[in-house]
Amino acid sequence: MAGTHALDPTQQSLWRPLRLLQASIDADIAQIYSEQQIDGLKPSYVMELLRLHACGPMTIAELADSVQRTHSALSQKVAAMRKAGWVQTVVGDDARTRKVTLTDKARRVVGRLAAEWRATEAALADLEAEIPYPLSQVVTDIERALERKSFHDRIAEKLAEDPAWG
Repeated sequence: MAGTHALDPTQQSLWRPLRLLQASIDADIAQIYSEQQIDGLKPSYVMELLRLHACGPMTIAELADSVQRTHSALSQKVAAMRKAGWVQTVVGDDARTRKVTLTDKARRVVGRLAAEWRATEAALADLEAEIPYPLSQVVTDIERALERKSFHDRIAEKLAEDPAWG
């Protein structure tokens, strides 16, 4: 279909390769879990599981704050983790609050998950040492640029120049 690219702006994406890279790394981590018969564990659950192990039971709001996620996003994640058997909710300090806690299934593997986290961070450090401009530096540089002008303002300026937006 000639001309389709001109009609579909999603054909161009500067940061799609970054999303695909993250997905590829997560798939490799998931393969490690599979090889160790840690079934049903998504790499995206591990930070919360390790945080609950280190800090003890927390409300969803406390856990969300702890891992820098929104309450809504964490609520959905906790529901999925509960369904997969990694966490459960228990009555908190008073009958009005519920706290998220690890299940026995999670407690049995949390030491191995901490080992995987350390190994992953070490592998990322090795990877960054191989490249001329590490991703962690890219993130820091982007954060500094966004302090000078927000992403919102940058998009708004571009939209102001686009007749299709007006």
